[in-house]
Amino acid sequence: MAPTPLRQRPRPAHPRVIVTRALPAAVEERMRDLFDIVLRSPDRAMSRAELETALQECDVLVPTITDAIDADLLAAAGDRLGLIANFGNGVDHIDLKAARTRGIPVTNTPGVLTEDTADMAMAMILTVPRRLVEGERLARSGEWDGWSPCGMLGHRISGKTLGIIGMGRIGRAVAERARGFGLTIRYHNRRPLPPQIEEALGATYVADVDDLLRESDIVSLHCPLTPATERLIDARRLALIGPSGFLINIARGEIVDQEALVAALEQGAIAGAGLDVFDTEPAIDPRLIARDDVLLLPHMASATREAREAQGAKVIANIKAWADGHRPPDQVLEGWA
Repeated sequence: MAPTPLRQRPRPAHPRVIVTRALPAAVEERMRDLFDIVLRSPDRAMSRAELETALQECDVLVPTITDAIDADLLAAAGDRLGLIANFGNGVDHIDLKAARTRGIPVTNTPGVLTEDTADMAMAMILTVPRRLVEGERLARSGEWDGWSPCGMLGHRISGKTLGIIGMGRIGRAVAERARGFGLTIRYHNRRPLPPQIEEALGATYVADVDDLLRESDIVSLHCPLTPATERLIDARRLALIGPSGFLINIARGEIVDQEALVAALEQGAIAGAGLDVFDTEPAIDPRLIARDDVLLLPHMASATREAREAQGAKVIANIKAWADGHRPPDQVLEGWA
């Protein structure tokens, strides 16, 4: 049977909503008041079989980045599913083309993670060149034998060039912070920002990624994961960053060729890295764990109570708008990337 076109899908006033992960208590409480809600307890990622069942039994699915929703799962969903209200901004884990083909809108939670994520990026930009990870380990080890003129020498941030790949909300927020630390800002984007925004940020557009890498002392990734950005930073481009350069990634692990990154670090082709995301997460390559020149974080760049509650509010607003027969305010549009 062909799926019901979007305009004809029933929109229950009290939709059955299945949430795939545990959410902040305030968000779950509000959802209980508004929807026929199925919450997740204990908090663990759903298996593929559990996702398939959930998609068949709900009007609205609220997934997260840990849920890979592909075309086969959507094909098996049946006609009841009317909305995928993603808890998160990135939607690379959802087959958007398949959802559109079936007339199922997908929403996300843009804007509310910007400041917290940019704060974390700036913290990593400061931490990695100044060797804070190595210093903290030394202080805890009991092996520190006191101050010396050449002890724990890192690199000054002021006067260096920061190359930002992806100048959306988060990239711009990072540029604002970095400028305050005396960094020169270069950026690459699919298209240049308006001149007035460039001027306000003190940012200069670089059309070619390779040129940006050559010009930058620190490279920070803020682009979405798409076919065009997967493995964007490979062995050749890591070499362009150079032995005194640093790489920061709080975007998606798959944007960096992890094997090439390990090799570059082992060979001294780059000076260090700060990573909040990994292409094998939650597993982290033990070769990265063993290195003092790498800051490793457990995908926590946006992890504040304020951000998670704001995400929940957006999810709720999207579901309510859909159930009321309106276009959800954060519907992901054609061509999102």
